[in-house]
Amino acid sequence: MGLQSRPALAPADDVIANTNTVEDGSWEELARKHWLDSLPTKVKPDLIKTALWDPLEQESFGLRSLATLENLQVLERFLWPTFSSDSSNHHVLLIAVFFNVKQRANLQDWSLLTDRAEDFSHLFRRILSLNLDSSLSTFSQVSVLHFVIGAFQSLENEHVRKECAPLVSISTWHNLHDEGARERLLDASASRKKAWKGAQRRFEAADQDTQSRLRFDRAWLYSMLIAFFARLNKAKVESTQEVVYCERFLELLVDLVSQLPTRRYTNPLLLDLNILAVIRTSKLYEREDAALFRDLTSLLDHFQSFAIDDTGSSEAGHEGVRKSHYEALAGLQRVALQHFEPKLKVLALSNYGSIDKRSELKSHFSALTDTELTELCQHLGFRTSYPASAGIAAGQSVMLDTLLSAFARPRDFQEVVAKLSVFPTADSLYNPTLLRNEQYDGSRPLGIPKLNLQYLTLSDFMWRSFQLYQAEAFYGIRKDMESFVKRMKPKTARDRGSTTFEGFSKMALPIESPAIIEVGAPKVGEIKPSFVRAEVILDVSRLTDGIRREWDSLRPHDVVFLLMVKATNDSRLLTNGHSEEEEEQKLFTEFRAAEVIQVLDDNGRALRDAQTNGHGSRPRRRRLLLNLDAAAYYADKMKPGRGGKDITASLNVIARRQGRENNFKPVLETIQKLVSSQTSLPAWLQEVYMGYGDPRSASSLQNRIESIDYLDTFLDWSHLTDSFPSQVVEPASGQSKHLEPPYVLQAASQTTDAPPTNPKKRRREQMEQDSSNVAVSTYKPRNTGPYPVDLPKKNTVRFTPKQVQAIVSGTQPGLTVVVGPPGTGKTDVATQTINLLYHNFPAERILLIAHSNQALNQLFQKIIALDIDPRHLLRLGHGEEELETEASFGKLGRVESFLENRQAYLTEVNRLAASIGAEGAHGSSCETADYFNQVFVRPAWARFWDVAGAEGATAESVLAAFPFYKFFGNAPVPTLFPADATLEEVRDVASGCQYHIDKIFSELESIRPFELLRSNRDQANHLLVKEARIIAMTSTHAAMRRSEIAELGFHYDTLIMEEAAQITEIESFIPCAMQNPDLRTGELPLKRIMLVGDHLQNSPIIQNMALRQYANFEQSLFLRFVRLGVPTIHLDQQGRCRPSIAELFKWRYSNLGNLPHLLSQPEFARANAGFRYDYQFIDVPEYQGQGEREPTPHFIQNLGEAEYTVALYQYMRLLGYPARSISILATYAGQRALIRDVLEHRCKNHKLFGLPRIVTTVDKYQGEQNDYVIVSMTRTKAVGYLRDVRRLTVGLSRARLGLYILGRRELFESCFEMKPAMDLLLQRPDKLMITTGEMFPAQRSVDDDVPATEMEGVEHLGQYVYEMTQAKVKAMGGQVVVEKAARDEDAYGGGEDEDGVEVDEEDPLHETVA
Repeated sequence: MGLQSRPALAPADDVIANTNTVEDGSWEELARKHWLDSLPTKVKPDLIKTALWDPLEQESFGLRSLATLENLQVLERFLWPTFSSDSSNHHVLLIAVFFNVKQRANLQDWSLLTDRAEDFSHLFRRILSLNLDSSLSTFSQVSVLHFVIGAFQSLENEHVRKECAPLVSISTWHNLHDEGARERLLDASASRKKAWKGAQRRFEAADQDTQSRLRFDRAWLYSMLIAFFARLNKAKVESTQEVVYCERFLELLVDLVSQLPTRRYTNPLLLDLNILAVIRTSKLYEREDAALFRDLTSLLDHFQSFAIDDTGSSEAGHEGVRKSHYEALAGLQRVALQHFEPKLKVLALSNYGSIDKRSELKSHFSALTDTELTELCQHLGFRTSYPASAGIAAGQSVMLDTLLSAFARPRDFQEVVAKLSVFPTADSLYNPTLLRNEQYDGSRPLGIPKLNLQYLTLSDFMWRSFQLYQAEAFYGIRKDMESFVKRMKPKTARDRGSTTFEGFSKMALPIESPAIIEVGAPKVGEIKPSFVRAEVILDVSRLTDGIRREWDSLRPHDVVFLLMVKATNDSRLLTNGHSEEEEEQKLFTEFRAAEVIQVLDDNGRALRDAQTNGHGSRPRRRRLLLNLDAAAYYADKMKPGRGGKDITASLNVIARRQGRENNFKPVLETIQKLVSSQTSLPAWLQEVYMGYGDPRSASSLQNRIESIDYLDTFLDWSHLTDSFPSQVVEPASGQSKHLEPPYVLQAASQTTDAPPTNPKKRRREQMEQDSSNVAVSTYKPRNTGPYPVDLPKKNTVRFTPKQVQAIVSGTQPGLTVVVGPPGTGKTDVATQTINLLYHNFPAERILLIAHSNQALNQLFQKIIALDIDPRHLLRLGHGEEELETEASFGKLGRVESFLENRQAYLTEVNRLAASIGAEGAHGSSCETADYFNQVFVRPAWARFWDVAGAEGATAESVLAAFPFYKFFGNAPVPTLFPADATLEEVRDVASGCQYHIDKIFSELESIRPFELLRSNRDQANHLLVKEARIIAMTSTHAAMRRSEIAELGFHYDTLIMEEAAQITEIESFIPCAMQNPDLRTGELPLKRIMLVGDHLQNSPIIQNMALRQYANFEQSLFLRFVRLGVPTIHLDQQGRCRPSIAELFKWRYSNLGNLPHLLSQPEFARANAGFRYDYQFIDVPEYQGQGEREPTPHFIQNLGEAEYTVALYQYMRLLGYPARSISILATYAGQRALIRDVLEHRCKNHKLFGLPRIVTTVDKYQGEQNDYVIVSMTRTKAVGYLRDVRRLTVGLSRARLGLYILGRRELFESCFEMKPAMDLLLQRPDKLMITTGEMFPAQRSVDDDVPATEMEGVEHLGQYVYEMTQAKVKAMGGQVVVEKAARDEDAYGGGEDEDGVEVDEEDPLHETVA
């Protein structure tokens, strides 16, 4: 199913999904008449034209009508089912139009079309032909072009790829301007020659019809380019659609040259046509309203000139770029001297450094006439003529620009990235390109790079990521700053020369002018100051203690913001976009970012983290020492009109952001450093990561590990054999049958005499061998001694075959991608893989990454429960304190733990010394303990084992020789050696005793460095680099601290990424590069990567819609690997929820089954007390005449559903359901805030109710679960973001025992994307069905048919709950017990919401779709 391979994303805001919002119901009438009630198979062309095309054309294809028809499934149920090869052009155009509507909302599903492969091929050919039809309206031409752009963005679909590939093949080189140009290109690579000859042979061997098709394919792009040229120089642009067409065409060209498979043959054709010169000298390029067109041209220039070998995928480094440039200049000088000596002699004899700038070259070329310029271009191999239909003459301007572009010094990519700013300014925040992004509705492209299936190089990927990450960060910063300023309510003071503030925001404070106290001299080779230090005075006398503490908690390197705010007319406040009065509309006119150095108190002393106790005087001031943005400071000084003055003195507001939202600077700097270091991935991963070659190659490496000890993975022999259904599991030679665990498995692959020479065949044969016999051996686990603390922890999970497959793959070198639907045990798979790697490869280290502290802590807590020594565990980042463990696993906590354990172990050493009569202070330090071990303990053991291993040894002689009876006298066993023990049993017990003693000295040996290192920092760094073997951190922490960690010499062999589908691509890449490259190979020394996630649930959260939908910035590496066809392991049995609830989301996954315990455990068979059904969709009608409302943008609320949700929660509490077992989810943050507010008033301080475990959004609850979940769908006017079926999947899969969804039936049942789930939900009544006379827990079975009472609406349920409450109160003595509850840290309630926003203020920035 297409939804499985390409999940739907959130739609654009203007895509109205509810037919009830359309005043004229004619479209719905048409739909019911022709396709909603029955599915047609044929349609008359006249009907298509008169019923659909003509009315749409009359209203200029308005977005409202298109969205309405799309929601009425006109494409799925009418246009596509009735399409055939002889359908009319209007029919084809309408398919393209409505498919584009889906593309604009990222709801396209190519499998809808490609399921009929032959018809899809006919459709695509028709659309290609229509692209060349100049008689079509401009709107139609834009529509068919947009369809083709979408196809080239979906090349993972084999049917789409089959149709697109011939359009960009080497055959397009038939259109080069002469054979000489083609021969030069072919001579550059043997693979090109081979491809050209192969294309020629295919053409000659084809029949006449096929040859005609091949001619069309190879001429299509060239014909499109010539028609595009004709548009560029039109004397008059008839409509904005003409400009849109040109923008879309540039978008197509950028897409083609930004991915290597499509770039290889198209880029030489574009270079041959001098396309950039033609565009830059055109009339359209100079138009005032062509800013977006110019942005796209710059983007095309960037990708076309990117330093990469088009025949391969290697990036030309600095030296390679310089060498190619000098060779080009040498060729120019030779031609100049040979043919144009009188005029170009100076150019021919000049050194390269004096002629590699555009201005210098232009001064030389200006001496030539038009004819001479043309001749020079001909001698240099450039095109000098175009077809007449192109409408251009290759005059001086085009030729000159061609020459300047070809011979000017190319940009050094590393230098370009290094100079990109990581700090925002007012100009960058209000950059027209960024503002244009906010107006994105899908109707036009944008001048920003996209994240694609493939990238040119790693540097290219990181440059794109830098641009998009910066845009997202700056968008969030500007939104925050505007929100803060609005709250502060700036007003013009009475003196008209200053600004006062009538409002308040805890995140921003008015300040006096900052004082510049020091400006550092520029570093060598730079012109900007090395630093600009400033001091800011904060008045904190009127702040509450909580807010003041937040300002006091600013740490070094935190980023704060300084603004110049002037009072402005509220009616002109900037919301989204910009206008002609942009300067007047800005909420702040100047803006600077700064890094905190130190926070000082009233007396100029640095604030300590630990505040002193007592009741001192209230602080009045704080002094902030800041490092200002030195580049912006220098730019201010150099800016004409300012007389060398900077704007610092005019800044009057300081603002801060929440720490987790303000990590942009270290992340952007990390990307810059990775680009400058030209980081290279391991050879086994490089091509797959870039999207080239065989996607299976990284998953099946040659250096497989043949034998692995699987420890406690398999519970018994039956479990082992069941885990390999396609393989023969048999004991190894010499082993008895039906062995007991633990098991050591060895693949018994058959060997061939000679390895195949074809790498693909070798990998295929290896995969076939993987399904051969498995040889099993066992061993007796080592005795760990008489103390229970030394006993190993055992796994109790009976892993399914798919889970075992994932674990086995994860222990092997290479790439493992595990797709885990809800409740399928993804975390268990990851933890067991870690356990096996830890024990099988004691010299290796594991880096564990998750997208959030919550997800990481859940995984880390399971790791703690494994048989892993705690001294080898380390949790980095600020989420460590949220771990529900007694011990601390952060750096400082681990160091403290080592030092605490030190004394306990040294005490044991003293006791051991006393037990054998060794005098001396052996337990005074780790060093003396080691001396004691070397001199006393080891020789004692050696003497004992000499006796125990002697040929005539007996149990009695061995017992007599045992030297440590006294030490083990406190062992919790009746007797250390059983009375009737055999010789082997005695030896085994003695071995366990030695294990215990050796462990003491091993622990002390690892503690010894902490005894020698005195600095906390040195101790923590030693722990990270040397001691810890399993290191866990969030992806954000990794991005922020990458340079610092890598510089310490940190090394790891395995990367495991949990919830990888929720991590952006760049934050997935950085953890791969947390160590320095291998000095010999220059590659990152990674051995294996394991990605665990589910791309059919939520993706990374990106706030900016343009970046999310157009640039595809929410694409995760996990999703891209799935799209590329990298082998994945799909976990196929869920154990979270009742099978009936699982049916609601199983349609999203193929072959998802249920674990046996769901049928055997009583809680899953027992009904939900007071409810007829274990799940229901409850239709919530208008409440007080209103459905959804939107007080601020995206802050969507529904009072009726909020009241119903709270009433339902109260009903459950009155029946005895535990509050901790109930979670309330909302689909919008505005609804979450409203439900919380109602709960605060109705339940918080009422002993009968209290607060539920959590009230949050669906997005934030991914990875969590609870017994009972109430979901508020919120929307009543339009489906909006809920068409994202990934969000729906999360909402449906959080409940274990009961799921109750509140929403508007007529809205959601008509949504095509939600139809499979809604069909199941609506098989049950849409009114809440309750049963009476029951209390929690119920005694009846979930399948029992019992009479039920229907709740008509929120008023009915509210009255019922009220009466129940009164009865309950009366039974408790007739008084309502209300107490003022203290803040419950475990509940959601508190002074801030989850995003750290003040809940008593409306905040349209944070209270958006979560």
